[in-house]
Amino acid sequence: MQPCVFCAVIVGEVPSHRVYADETAVAFLDARPIFPGHCLVVPRLHVHTLTDLPAPDIGPFFTRVQRVTSAVERAMAAAGSFVAQNNRVSQSVPHLHVHIVPRNPKDGLRGFFWPRGRYEDEAHASAVADRLRAALAD
Repeated sequence: MQPCVFCAVIVGEVPSHRVYADETAVAFLDARPIFPGHCLVVPRLHVHTLTDLPAPDIGPFFTRVQRVTSAVERAMAAAGSFVAQNNRVSQSVPHLHVHIVPRNPKDGLRGFFWPRGRYEDEAHASAVADRLRAALAD
């Protein structure tokens, strides 16, 4: 069994641009964002899929997803967002994670084709993470 990279992010063993953390969930920038501000929200509890998350944890987890979604939209001056979660198929890391992608009209995103990019550099990723943390503090 391979170690879980998201569990390593949660405990700080793998560097990330963390934008939110509490006893329930951790949110951080996707290393290969669709658009700047693309975040992943993961539960601290290691489960592979949404169906593995214990029922009492679903509400608290998605309350964090909702909060981060609002922050992404405000911080990135987005008209809306795309919130997605895969179970097994197309799930690159076997740890439940929800993608939150800022969206704007005519942004080029079509259906489920997700063109991946990179941040310009570490400073760009840090600046985007700072904006999201500030929006979460509101």
